Amino acid sequence: MNVSYRLTQGRLLTVFLFILLTGAGVAALLNDYEASRAQDYGYYRYDRLRASNGVDLHVLRTTPEHVRLQAIESNVTATPYTGINGGFFWEGALLSIAVVNDAPLKGAPGDYGSGWYNTGVDSNLKRGTLVWDAAAQRYSVQLVSHAGELNVTDKLRYWAQGGVSMHLADERSAELALTQEQMPSYDQPHMRSALVYDQAQRLYMIVTPTRCTIAELRSAIIETLGPSGLVDGVYLDGDGSSQLQSGRIRLTGDRREVYQMLAIVP
Repeated sequence: MNVSYRLTQGRLLTVFLFILLTGAGVAALLNDYEASRAQDYGYYRYDRLRASNGVDLHVLRTTPEHVRLQAIESNVTATPYTGINGGFFWEGALLSIAVVNDAPLKGAPGDYGSGWYNTGVDSNLKRGTLVWDAAAQRYSVQLVSHAGELNVTDKLRYWAQGGVSMHLADERSAELALTQEQMPSYDQPHMRSALVYDQAQRLYMIVTPTRCTIAELRSAIIETLGPSGLVDGVYLDGDGSSQLQSGRIRLTGDRREVYQMLAIVP
């Protein structure tokens, strides 16, 4: 009886130790996984967030002085830059505003494809454009067709990135903007990218490799980043153009070349 009892005790102790050690191992693995989801590099922070609708967001958060609009001709992950893809394009021509201090990234003011215009099916299409006004130290989203219409304090101290209005605070306006601003394939599942800013004037560069609709992306952003005090933002080019590079993280989209990005610089 005593021998049987001791054997039973031994088996129970072995099982208990196995569970304890396995649990500790699992906990350690989970901690490592969580650590890989949040990386702080000083002048920017990377986070990976998953919304309840299954949309996986890769987010680069930074402050305005570290943002640089950059013309490229490659996949974002083939550049030396940390950042994400920019606006829409076609055969190398920029179809979204991309200007710094009143100068488009590719060419002269007024040139087609230079980054001076927000272009769509309609020649005078107005689209949401994220503007950093350095003199006023504030972001805004402005509905314009070209950079000459932008309202800024000092034309030599700003940058602007075109896209499609997000309207984070107004769902009805958000729905209308998708058709009025000609957002491509907004109701179909695609990889997506976006820019949003908060009340502290921090910028969030967002890419999701999850194939989702624009409504699903907007919902995921509000759920996961809304508590940060988001104000508004714009949708950027998507699908295979949705690309991000940061530290160990590289999202290549479908490996295509893009022609403009938002880089984060020290």
